[in-house]
Amino acid sequence: MPLLEIRNLSVTFDTADGPLEAAIGIDLHVDAGEVLAIVGESGSGKSVAMLAVMGLLPDTATVRADAMRFDGTDLLALSPRARRRLIGREMAIIFQEPIASLNPCFTVGLQVGEVLKTHQKLGRAARRRRIVELFRAVGLPEPEAKLAAYPHQLSGGQCQRVMIAMAIACAPRLLIADEPTTALDVTIQKQILDLLMDLQARTGMAMIMITHDMGVVAETADRVMVQYRGRTREEADVLSLFAAPKDAYTRALLAALPERAGGGSDLDGVAFTEEEGA
Repeated sequence: MPLLEIRNLSVTFDTADGPLEAAIGIDLHVDAGEVLAIVGESGSGKSVAMLAVMGLLPDTATVRADAMRFDGTDLLALSPRARRRLIGREMAIIFQEPIASLNPCFTVGLQVGEVLKTHQKLGRAARRRRIVELFRAVGLPEPEAKLAAYPHQLSGGQCQRVMIAMAIACAPRLLIADEPTTALDVTIQKQILDLLMDLQARTGMAMIMITHDMGVVAETADRVMVQYRGRTREEADVLSLFAAPKDAYTRALLAALPERAGGGSDLDGVAFTEEEGA
């Protein structure tokens, strides 16, 4: 049985111009210990689908699915309170833009401590020890001193490490990483990706890596889903997809890789039909 199973997920937003379909008929499964990459350009529905799983979409969103199960538990049938108990403990998410995701009014130590207080009921001294342990695990320098730091006092890479510490605080079985390196320079991107993969290998947690970067897919994933305009265009194990992509949109994404790109490989101006790449 998959750890996470989704069948026919659709997400529609109410807008001033009428309903907007952001995700259409998404089928997805992730096994324990597996790394699934969901790849596609901005607006392809990658993040929206995962926010629907986490129950983090606004009231303007309508979520429908034939099935949405985590380890056999029907997520759609859970009460909001039961869903909150599951989120953060069994499933966690790392957001893009780490500085914007942290509350500027509170220290990073307090923010990570709230996760432990909520889900593990740890006392103050035990929380402090665990936060220091987490900060050390994610490679923050001087972890004890960082407890009293505010987000604006840390670099972007350090803030992302804090977000990772927060996400893994309760040893989740599934970690969703939503463009975790978008706002970081290339050197820090490599460090963050290496950290995530090391944590995944050591803990055995499943991971969903949301990205627009096929290079990240090649480095991290066991299996890949390619999305375009809210629909899944192709799904395959990573070796098969890179060796013999079946969909025209996937081929265009791969052609845009720097090592493969030649003149005219830009995606701008390329049109794809809903059913089959043009």
